[in-house]
Amino acid sequence: MSVLGRVSPRWSASPAAAPALMTLAVAVAASWVLLPHLDMMTAAPALFLLAWSVMMAAMMLPSVAPLVLLYHRGGRFSLVLGYLFVWAAVGVPVFFLSRAVDLMDVPTFAVAGVLVLAGLYQFSPVKNVCLRVCRSPLDFLALRWGQNPLRLGVEHGLYCAGCCWALMAVLVVAAAMNLVVAAAIGAIVCAEKALPGGRWTGRVAGIGLVVASLVTLI
Repeated sequence: MSVLGRVSPRWSASPAAAPALMTLAVAVAASWVLLPHLDMMTAAPALFLLAWSVMMAAMMLPSVAPLVLLYHRGGRFSLVLGYLFVWAAVGVPVFFLSRAVDLMDVPTFAVAGVLVLAGLYQFSPVKNVCLRVCRSPLDFLALRWGQNPLRLGVEHGLYCAGCCWALMAVLVVAAAMNLVVAAAIGAIVCAEKALPGGRWTGRVAGIGLVVASLVTLI
């Protein structure tokens, strides 16, 4: 049993949270507008990490909105900064992978392997633990009352990475960071973390990924 009752994605925010919601919406929209103009395959590490960070902001900020809106106004920017720092850091190994492997020409068996791994991970205990935290912003804040907002953002980002790393592997290896796939994964992540019945969304996505791996091999 959670601190505040049954684990649930239900949350509420005061009318004073409206500016924060608008700011998040503008940031997400601006990130999607900017993404097509950024070169994800650039050889320059700084430019790659910039493009990756913009992609993560576009994909992941909608799913963290409940936590941001529940947090007090003064620390929201630091909270988001800490959260995005984690996802920016994930871009470091992605960069080295993209330099070692031609992501536009990944062998079929490797694509199928990543798809089936991601599909099976959707049903794993580790995924369930991380998703439970991500779906319970009230509990997350209650258990960490008084903690620095930057640290809160980093910690929540780590749980989010634990929840979503396999889907990101699909984006990078199987889809070569295709923006349509990025939008689809972003929608799945948001539904998993913020909507009622999100666990079932994740499981359906897992089944779809396993089926896609079989189709890829055929």
